[in-house]
Amino acid sequence: MNAPTATEVKLPVPPFSDESAALKARRAEDAWNTCDPEVVSMGYSIDSQWRNRSHFVSGREAIVQFLSEKWRREHEYRLIKELWAHSDNRIAVRFAYEYHTDTGEWFRAYGNENWLFNASGLMTHRHASINDVSIREGDRKFFWDRSGPRPDGHPGLSELGL
Repeated sequence: MNAPTATEVKLPVPPFSDESAALKARRAEDAWNTCDPEVVSMGYSIDSQWRNRSHFVSGREAIVQFLSEKWRREHEYRLIKELWAHSDNRIAVRFAYEYHTDTGEWFRAYGNENWLFNASGLMTHRHASINDVSIREGDRKFFWDRSGPRPDGHPGLSELGL
């Protein structure tokens, strides 16, 4: 795992403007769409605290373990985040992601996250509430090459009516 450094900074940093909060949400989306737990974990402080559904996760190593297990179960994962609100060092997003299980059953997960950041732009707290809805493969809405982030031209949640 990547070791944290004393000068670790993850731009943009607080205080957030409308523009920088939206950029922070998009960068988080891009990191999560890599499905690489190491990449994702670098957006969080070394001692970050999570509540993800009914799971409580503490620290980067636990984040990597949690995400590794998640993406062993959730295939063809594609995520869209949308800024909901922000203050100087807090951001709220809504999101949806699509995935299928080993048996081929498709789901769209809907959720909200509340984030708290330190002065270096690392997330110290993440509170996520998520609900999974079974969908047919033909009802999917998130289509882009899995080798990269959501293309700029792909609709966001509001444009998709989600």
